Amino acid sequence: MSGLLTKFGLPLVALALTAFAVKQVSISHETMPKMPPPIEPARNPFPNTVAGAGMIEPQTENIAMGSPLPGVVVEMTAKVGQKVKAGDPLFRLDDRQLRAELLARRAFKTSAEAELTRLRNEPRPEKIRMGEAQVAEAKAKLADARDQWSRSRKLFAQKVSTAEDLVTREQAYRAAEAAVAHVQADLELTKAGAWEYDKQVAAAEVERAEAQVQQIETDLDRLVIRAMEDGEVLQVNVRPGEFVGAPANQPLVVLGNVRQLHVRVDIDEYDIPRFKVNAPARATLKGEPDEWFPLRFVRIEPYVVPKKSLTGDNTERVDTRVLQVIYAIDARGKQLYVGQQLDAFIDASKKETAAPLIAPEPLPAADPSLPAGQS
Repeated sequence: MSGLLTKFGLPLVALALTAFAVKQVSISHETMPKMPPPIEPARNPFPNTVAGAGMIEPQTENIAMGSPLPGVVVEMTAKVGQKVKAGDPLFRLDDRQLRAELLARRAFKTSAEAELTRLRNEPRPEKIRMGEAQVAEAKAKLADARDQWSRSRKLFAQKVSTAEDLVTREQAYRAAEAAVAHVQADLELTKAGAWEYDKQVAAAEVERAEAQVQQIETDLDRLVIRAMEDGEVLQVNVRPGEFVGAPANQPLVVLGNVRQLHVRVDIDEYDIPRFKVNAPARATLKGEPDEWFPLRFVRIEPYVVPKKSLTGDNTERVDTRVLQVIYAIDARGKQLYVGQQLDAFIDASKKETAAPLIAPEPLPAADPSLPAGQS
């Protein structure tokens, strides 16, 4: 029995394996049907094109709002998608310390103003009357000292009083004279009022106090972060209770005017010579290659920068520098979003012939009468 299996079974198994091998070889040589790509790539709309990766941005570009002063956010007004006008508040920082300091500065200003008013209203009538009374008192004392000195001289002449008493009476009279001169000078000083230089010093103190008040008020106003231009809130990266530094690590609020969207197209430096200003341009969104959006030239940013926006192409060089060209895009009623990538194509067809090169003038023929090397 085993001999029959060996004689007839093995050839049958070999024949089956051979048939299976022939079938597999024939299948492997069959042409596979071409499958369409999931998403058609963008097609070149011009015969000669400068292509570049584009990024949608607001007309005003992205305005990254930060805080000029550090502090804790206590109120958040801005919301994503909100329309704002220039001057509208976006968020506010804690201002309690500055408000307390403002009260102290205002009190100092009030004191300085009062001092300046006092100096400007000098002299007081009461001070003048008091000075006149002091002058009258000093003159009365002077008359008494003069009378006593006169009697002392008569008594000394009659050898009734001593020389020491005469000298004492004379010194008292001289002192009374000086006292009269002193109180008279004080009265004149009082009537003259405050010194002009004292008024200037007081006025300077008032100005300094006003400047300090204005500085605190300015800092209080800076704690309220406001929109600088009309636009729309595109992004909010801060919440009430968070501490923000100056400068912040990231934009706290991003604004932009999206009434007219722009496209920032990166043109590789190798394609810059072929780029033409105001040439027709179109763009298509990623994933929608059949829908084209017209582009209108706006401006060139002439500073060539390193390329940052990568398209994912395996032939793309990350060390390439690019010229950034700004175009206005016609959305044609379609909802476009800031930050979307597009494929931009710019017509690079030659519409004018280049000027012919000027041939260099021929050198003059050498004079055969001169020695070699001279002309």
